[in-house]
Amino acid sequence: MAEAQKRLSHTTLKRRQRFHPKRDVRPAVLAKANRLVVRIAGFIGLAFLAIVTLQAVLG
Repeated sequence: MAEAQKRLSHTTLKRRQRFHPKRDVRPAVLAKANRLVVRIAGFIGLAFLAIVTLQAVLG
């Protein structure tokens, strides 16, 4: 029973990872979104460092 369940979950996992052009988001769109997320995270990090530095200088 566990053997069959393990085999079934493996095949469904493999099937889910495969790219389906009509259903899935295109890899290029995902790469663009990832770059946007990295940029936003970098901007937030730099803003945080700037605020901390400003407070250290003024405070």
